[in-house]
Amino acid sequence: MSAADPFGTEALRASVVTAWASSPTRFREDANAEEDLYLGGYRDRLLVELAQNAADAAGRRGTLRVDLVDGELRAANTGTPLDADGVAALASLRASAKGPSQGVGQFGVGFAAVLAVTDAPRVVTAAAGVAFSAERTRAELSAYPDLAARADERGGRVPVLRLVWPTTGEAPPEGFATEVRLPLRAGVDGDALLADFAAQAEDVLLALPGLDRIEVGGRAWWREDGDRVRVHGPDGVADWVVHRVFGVLPDEVVAQLGVEARERPEWSVSWAARVDADGVPQPLPEGVLHAPTPTDERLSLPARLIATLPIEPSRRRLRPGPAADAVLAAAAAAYPALVAQVAPEHRTALVPVIGFPLSEVDDKLRELVLARLRQAVWLPAAGEAEPRLLAPARATVLDAEGAGLADLVCSVLPDVAAGFLSARQHAAALAALEVTRRGLGDVVESITGVTRPPSWWHALYSALAPVVETDATARTELGALPVPLADGRTLPGPAGSIMVEDPELLDLLTRAEVGALRVVHAEAAHPVLERLGARLGGPVDLLDAGGLQDAVERSLDDVESGVDVRGLVPVVLRLVRDAGVRPGERAWLGALALPDSVGDWRRADELMLPGSPLLDLLDEDAPVGVLSAELAAEWPDHVLSALGVLDAFALVDDDAPTGPDHGLADEAQWWDARAEPPTRVLAVRDLDLVTDDAWPRALALLAAEPDTWRALLAPDGHTGWWIARNALIGGHPPTHWRLPDATDLDGLYDVVPDLGLDPRVLTAIGVRAELVVDTAEDAEDLLIRLGDPDRALHPGAVLRTHAALAEAVDAFDPADVRLPEHTRTLSGTVAPDCVVLDAPWPLAVLGEDQVVSAGPDFALAESLAELLDLELATEVLDAEVVSTGEPVPWSDLGAVAAACELLGVEPPLGNAVVHDKLVVRTDSGDHPTSWWVTEDGVPHCEDTPEALARALAWTTDRWDQRHLLTALIEEPSHYLT
Repeated sequence: MSAADPFGTEALRASVVTAWASSPTRFREDANAEEDLYLGGYRDRLLVELAQNAADAAGRRGTLRVDLVDGELRAANTGTPLDADGVAALASLRASAKGPSQGVGQFGVGFAAVLAVTDAPRVVTAAAGVAFSAERTRAELSAYPDLAARADERGGRVPVLRLVWPTTGEAPPEGFATEVRLPLRAGVDGDALLADFAAQAEDVLLALPGLDRIEVGGRAWWREDGDRVRVHGPDGVADWVVHRVFGVLPDEVVAQLGVEARERPEWSVSWAARVDADGVPQPLPEGVLHAPTPTDERLSLPARLIATLPIEPSRRRLRPGPAADAVLAAAAAAYPALVAQVAPEHRTALVPVIGFPLSEVDDKLRELVLARLRQAVWLPAAGEAEPRLLAPARATVLDAEGAGLADLVCSVLPDVAAGFLSARQHAAALAALEVTRRGLGDVVESITGVTRPPSWWHALYSALAPVVETDATARTELGALPVPLADGRTLPGPAGSIMVEDPELLDLLTRAEVGALRVVHAEAAHPVLERLGARLGGPVDLLDAGGLQDAVERSLDDVESGVDVRGLVPVVLRLVRDAGVRPGERAWLGALALPDSVGDWRRADELMLPGSPLLDLLDEDAPVGVLSAELAAEWPDHVLSALGVLDAFALVDDDAPTGPDHGLADEAQWWDARAEPPTRVLAVRDLDLVTDDAWPRALALLAAEPDTWRALLAPDGHTGWWIARNALIGGHPPTHWRLPDATDLDGLYDVVPDLGLDPRVLTAIGVRAELVVDTAEDAEDLLIRLGDPDRALHPGAVLRTHAALAEAVDAFDPADVRLPEHTRTLSGTVAPDCVVLDAPWPLAVLGEDQVVSAGPDFALAESLAELLDLELATEVLDAEVVSTGEPVPWSDLGAVAAACELLGVEPPLGNAVVHDKLVVRTDSGDHPTSWWVTEDGVPHCEDTPEALARALAWTTDRWDQRHLLTALIEEPSHYLT
């Protein structure tokens, strides 16, 4: 060494060149190793390597300044300046100048990262400096032809950091001990380098405790240590929770390390979690393992690990082995302490969740950390007493989240975690920790049979309220939730329980001992019970309680079994009165056992009020008694009627019927007769008990009451349907009669006797207001009436009736109609054997007493023939045109063509056979006629307006305009007059 070369660089160079000259292979190895480092191992790692060197030099509270000056990247650091040992380390690639007490960096190896941006790095101190240069190295090799040739073979690329030269006249900035100066190669963007460095500054300060300040391009980042580590930067302040531990590798692990590494068996681990100003952990971007500088080992943990781990020469991958396993295990063991530094409600944010591992190291470290977290005591427990912590392996968390729920349940269930941990945001973390979860069904099972005061149960219901309101599954699980009752019992489930708010009513229920009503204890009553199946205690709700209905429906059996039901009767009557129940509204009330006038007990709906007008209407064998006079005097008539006790006719009113189950006479038959099931049943009960001769008075009574009036007039209702088929007026059912103003039915039906009833009532019970054929029974009745020779019928009534019958054939099966012996003919007579007129011309050879007609709409003839089981006239008539006629095209008949033009129609195609005198021959002889249509559809007619018009009308399907055509053919001016 000398003043000009204080670091002895000449000797270092001579040693390296000698080694290369004596062993060209050594030259190649050095060149390859350095090329691997700067081409692969150290790209994008320049700042962290420079920072590691600065931290090693500083020891603590170090500062690193990086900037661009005159095309050079300069990195100045405080601390111990470069010395001779450091220069030797810089020039030896894998050798390190630091001993066991000098930190954990690998100075000599990391410095190779500078080759990513420069071929001539320099390191300067206040006293002296050293320089490396690819160009000077090539010049040095020119004296050694063999080495120079090998360098040429590599395209002039030579090891840069093996030959070192002294440099003078340069010094680091004031306040700094050492500065690395890197002239940037062409193509290296200095500004981009500074931008990358700025992005890494915060991570570097966390990774290297020896540095507490980094300056990049005039911007600064610095760290404050305390309960939280605060990193200040140009964009603000970032808070971190940090936990560091230190140790020494076991002897058996140290024995497997390299020679130099055995001198440094110490390890350190730092965990860092980003938190906000309130101490809440914040998500980290996808991280990597810091060993202690960043590697390429990707990690998914919610905290950053910075540890002294053995890594491969590339500084990118962990070197597997016992040392790595030992440090990773130590890191995992330290992790629960980091978690414990966070507020209890935020700790699960630092639990690694299950997912696809990002690397083998990630998979291994996550399993190690989770194993430690499961056994460590850090999870907050439920309970309002002294705060307590649990190990997740022993803890239980409730599935349901409710304020105070866990605090209440923890007195019954052991090791229940704090209630806030039931929230969804903790679920993934607790699942990774394999914490036992208990659903609400488990909670219910655990507290069933537990004795607690009613106020405790009320608090429990309050805690369950939020989940009950929002979760249908939870409501199912809570179906067996215990409910304390007013009588001291505990009901296994809210369904069927009643919460009574009226003190007077509650007192009555208590004294009456109606066991069917399960009344909730006043101090435990809570709205959540209603959501779970309980009912409020108003009169309507109490009536709707299934237990009361069951008690009412079995009350008569209870009486016969010797059970005292006298307490039940006033409760039901009170509820019916207060609820304003109307007669028929709750049919089951009719089953209530009540005393009758002779001291027996009967169903309420089998009793009448004393003095009821029904007493004179019902058959003497009707199974109806008279209510006890004492009970009738105690309660208003409308209350007793609501139970079904008869005063007037009782009403059934069901807004949502599900079947014919209302106890109405022939109800199933009525239900089946409808096209669609009824959406409401509003009907009068007990009509089948009315004696036959009392129907006029019964109908008057029904019409006098508004409720039964509505039932009578209900469209397609049971009441009108049943009366129409079963009541008797003048010895006949209502359908036998017609209304006085239904004159179209004159002759078919007789006028109904005067009962003083509204025509609407008469119509509703089946008295005929118009000609209606809906069923086979209607058709049969009409045919019997038509075939009755004693009935005088107008021709028009006969035609209308036959037409209505034909039109209705599709509504029923004609085979279901029993036919009378005689049929009403077109002449008005009745005959046993006829044909159905299906065209107009057969009337020229058949008598009106031989045919049955449905009127001028001959399309109905086939349906009428099917119904009457008769043949069609045109099919049975054997007729032949025997006169001679002349075929004439319709268009050549001038009067016909003129008439067609006036009506705006085209004359038909084909001919009409025109006769002077048209004669048709049948079995009965020759018959003159004005027109005829033969079996092949050819019209024949005489040359008269009337005959031409009928043939034309039939041919053009305008039979209803035959009279107009007659007038137009006879005189076209008739079109105007």
